[in-house]
Amino acid sequence: MPACIRYFFQTLINLTMASDLVLTLTEENFESEISASTVPVIVDFWAEWCGPCRMLGPILDDLAKEQSGKVKIGKVNVDESPNLAAQFSVRSIPMLVFFKDGKAVETVVGVQSKDALAKRLAALG
Repeated sequence: MPACIRYFFQTLINLTMASDLVLTLTEENFESEISASTVPVIVDFWAEWCGPCRMLGPILDDLAKEQSGKVKIGKVNVDESPNLAAQFSVRSIPMLVFFKDGKAVETVVGVQSKDALAKRLAALG
């Protein structure tokens, strides 16, 4: 494979990958990750083809780094986990669901700033 094509695909892969601090949530691990969490959880419902979702990804990565140990952040690909998307009535993406003590307490749709997300987390206590 020519180097330019290899570079293109590596760049594309890097755009879709989350940091190590952001969990990939699936129908298999969703319940255990949410219910076992001792800290608030933000779940990002997203898709690879969604431009605003790609904009939100780095913001969530930064928030995960800055608030490590204080929050858990996970991503659900709606194309790969349609049952979870249906369970939470996802109609538009990106959609963020905030959980505390294993229960959904707030939902926001659209790209949010890191500061806005941090304020919502602080309000959860």
